[in-house]
This record gives sequence, structure tokens and C-alpha cells, in this order.
Amino acid sequence: MARRRLQRIKLMFRSLLRDRANYHQPDYLLIGAVVVIVLFGLIMLSSVSSAISFAKHESTYIIFYKQLLGLSLGAFLFYITSKLDYHRYKELALPLLVVSLALLLIVFIPGLAGGWGSAKSWINIFGFSLQPSELVKITFLLYLAAWIDKRGRDLEDLHQGTAPFFMLLAVVAGLMIAQPDTGTLFIILSIALSVYFIGGGNIKHIAIIGIIGLIGLFMMVKVAPYQADRFRCFFDSDFSPVDVCYQINQSLIATGSGGFLGRGFGASRQKFKYLPEVQGDAIFPIIAEEMGFVIVSGLVALFTFLFYRGYILSQRAPDNYGKLLAIGIVSWFSLQAFINIAGMINLMPMTGVPLPFISYGGSAMMAVLAAAGILVNISKQTR
Repeated sequence: MARRRLQRIKLMFRSLLRDRANYHQPDYLLIGAVVVIVLFGLIMLSSVSSAISFAKHESTYIIFYKQLLGLSLGAFLFYITSKLDYHRYKELALPLLVVSLALLLIVFIPGLAGGWGSAKSWINIFGFSLQPSELVKITFLLYLAAWIDKRGRDLEDLHQGTAPFFMLLAVVAGLMIAQPDTGTLFIILSIALSVYFIGGGNIKHIAIIGIIGLIGLFMMVKVAPYQADRFRCFFDSDFSPVDVCYQINQSLIATGSGGFLGRGFGASRQKFKYLPEVQGDAIFPIIAEEMGFVIVSGLVALFTFLFYRGYILSQRAPDNYGKLLAIGIVSWFSLQAFINIAGMINLMPMTGVPLPFISYGGSAMMAVLAAAGILVNISKQTR
């Protein structure tokens, strides 16, 4: 009996992942861009994280090896989502969102929660850590696209469209603020408003939601002193160079000292515990220091190209659901990359979000690769 059940599960799994007859070749340019960014990020992480890895673990490459594990799991998810017909997420979207929101609640349970300072963003179980907010990015997008597609023309109506949409945002925003994780919250809200607008949302209602969001941001800055400090550092990075504005100042030093061609691979000075979080949020300045303006410009061009290919997919998607998913996913990638890079070179206040496909973090890597796999599946079904 057990063998028969196992055989049935295998057959069901194979049927789910079997390419449909109407599939065509995927977008290899999209896949190529993702692969190049991931491999480049992995190579750079081996250099960027070497000093902090040795200082914390007495092993030069332990952070690099952990990233390899996250990348392996992410590659597996990429394979699964690239094979699974994206239309199936319409049925799975709500259960997946409920599970991810439940995980967000677990971060407040003592003994399971992990984080830095007052922020609670991680779940620690059996020696493994998971960041639920990364999972929420993809599950909320899957649900939101399905919800908007189902609403149709009712989306423009205040009671049928905007009010329920605002309530969805309020639930996610409340959990994010409680952690607090304002960087991820800003990304989720921006993506949600973009998808809502593309789906046919009322522009006046979107403007009202945006104003409410700005008021909420102003209140958070007033309540949380460290948020106000980030804004003050943005306008005047010299007011506290060795304390509050230390990270942004060191980031600018690293970026500027790379010059046009960089110091050379492995030759960074700021990674030796001068610049905090070099393996995570602050990996871009070290890449700029070692590789120079030319290479980081190429990296920015790759993210831009990734957005372009995703936008083309959204225009050629076979249905509205595929269009919303494609534009939401590439907006996520490009917006998060822009926010990370802009924060590190002081074009906007620092938010603490990772650089997609590059920064250290297994949860983030698995989430973006799973989403990239969905893009690939959509590309197999484009018109």
C-alpha cells in the first residue's frame, strides 16, 4: 500500500510539472540575465564576505558556503516554478498567503524569533533561519494578481475594489510595522500599487492610498528615532559621522574609492569591519570598491534589462493574470535593486533591503529565484 501511494504521488508530481503541449521555448535572454547576475553575485560574495566570515566563524568561506546552500534550494524552486503552470497559483494563492502571514506572526513568539535590536524578522528552528517577509513578497503578489483578475471592472469601484484592496494592504502593513521592517513594507506597498494600477484600479483612489501611506511614514519617523536619523543622514551625512551616519559615510567612501576600474577583486579595505553588513545590505559599495564604476554600471544595466524582458513578457502574456504576475515580479526585482543601490550611495534614505540575487540570505535567494521561475513559465506561454 505504501509503495502504491508513493507511486501515485510521483505520478501526480510529474503530471503537475509536465510541460503542456502548447508551451514553446522559454525566454532564454531572461534566463541568461538571471544566471549572470546570480553567478556574479556569488563570485563577489566569496570576496566581500571573507573578512567578516573569518572574524565571526574562523573560516573564510563559511558565509559563502551557506549562500551556496540557499542558492541550491533556490535553484530547485526555480526549476519547480518554471515547470508548474502559473495558472495553478490562482487556486493556491490564498492558502500560500495565509501560511506566510502565519509565519509573520511566529516571529513574535519568544524562543523562535530572531533579529537585530528591537526588530523581529526571523524564525529560528533547529538551527535554520527563515525570513517570512521574503515569502510574503511572492505569496502576496500571487494572491493580489488573482484577486485583481477576478474583480475585473469592479476594481474601479470604491466598495468592491479599493476598500477591500486597502484592507489587504492594511493587514500586511500592520504585521510589517510590528516587526518593524519598513524597507520590505515599502517594497510590498509599491509593488501592490503598481499591480493595482496596471490591473485597472482607480487612479484617484490610488493617490489617496499613497497619501495615507505618506502620512503613515511620517508618523513612523516621528515614533521611531532611528527612522528619523536615516532621513537626517540623507540630508546631512556629516551631522554624526562616527555614530548615526557611520554606515552611509563608510559606504560612500567604499564606492568612491573604487574609481573607474576598481581596486581589484579581493582588494577591498572597507570589508575589513569598517563598513557594517558588507555581506548583506551593503554589498554594493564593496563591489564598487573592488570592481569599479564600469562593472557596477554593467550590473545596473543587467537589472534594467531584466525589467525590460519582464515588461515584454507582461505585454505578451496570454491573459490578464499572467500580465499582472509578470509586471509585479519584475517591478519587485528592479525596485528593490534601485532602493538598495540608491540607499547605499545616498540618493535616498537607507532602508536595509538586500540587493536581489546578490546579497547574502537564503530566504531572499529562494524567494527571488522562485519568482524568476514563474516568469520563465509565463514566457513559455506568451503569444
